Amino acid sequence: MSIHLIWGDDLDAIDLFIEKFIQKAIDPNWTSINLSRLDGQKLSEAHQALDESQSPPFGDGERIIVLKNSPICNGCSTELSNHFERIINLIPEKTHLILRNSNKPDGRLKSTKLINKLLSQNKAFVKNFLVPPIWDSIGQRKLIERIASEMNIQFHEDAVIALVDALGNDTQRIRLELEKLALLEETKKNVLQTTIISKNTVDELIQSISSNSLQVCNFLLVENWGEAIYRIDSLLNTGEPALRILAALTTQIRGWLWVSLLEKNETKEVGLIAKQAGITNPKRVYIIRKQIKGKTPVFFVDLLRKVLEIEILLKKGASPKNAFRDGLLSKC
Repeated sequence: MSIHLIWGDDLDAIDLFIEKFIQKAIDPNWTSINLSRLDGQKLSEAHQALDESQSPPFGDGERIIVLKNSPICNGCSTELSNHFERIINLIPEKTHLILRNSNKPDGRLKSTKLINKLLSQNKAFVKNFLVPPIWDSIGQRKLIERIASEMNIQFHEDAVIALVDALGNDTQRIRLELEKLALLEETKKNVLQTTIISKNTVDELIQSISSNSLQVCNFLLVENWGEAIYRIDSLLNTGEPALRILAALTTQIRGWLWVSLLEKNETKEVGLIAKQAGITNPKRVYIIRKQIKGKTPVFFVDLLRKVLEIEILLKKGASPKNAFRDGLLSKC
């Protein structure tokens, strides 16, 4: 298959997948000639990628052109789309054009429709890597299981649950912590034993201070400001960017507010609530309903005011820890 469309917000997984493919397909003696890395944010490089994809590999192995930030299926101009249409049947058998983008392909574009047609003919390959949202514990579990499988790491059932609670959907940290856990477990086992990560090892390494933004939101919901601040400090200590924490809190609180307002207006149909609230998965509405039971829209408006205050403090140069403390403990 000559054209590979790889997309999603799990950029670490995408890069790892592409690098493994490169190592498998390209002869290391010919890497400098048979591997091109281009950036689709520059229109000239997008056209260059299409031109280069028409060349067969030199020497042994195969040829790969990686176009990151690919505009082919996202905001593709007419000129670029026509160029793409001209070359798709001219790509040699051992040449691969990898189109990498974090956004979902736009199905309305002619270029996307061309790839879908090639896909049905087994002439293209499409794969996505998506980070599950912070409220999707099942998705986070599957994410950890997939990463562990890729790393040939085994674990006990309760260890997976502990990892979900501790790491959430942070794929980069999941890989790092799994490597540490495997090394720690290796030191404990007997020579003939298989290395399987246990919950005790997870607790020993990551400990109870580990947190994620969803856990912080749960403490905000019950007005446990002290525990929320403690969890935020824990996240900041592990290197989590303050604005990323703030964005996660804002998204969650806005979802709560919208559902609360729509419920108050007697809008009960889940699909309608999800659409009006901008919630992509209607099943999430059921979860939010249970979470916010007994809370009024005024409560969530005040929470949003607090996170706005935190944003202002951060942009004024306050230290992240002080900004979160002052914002969350501020009065109306």
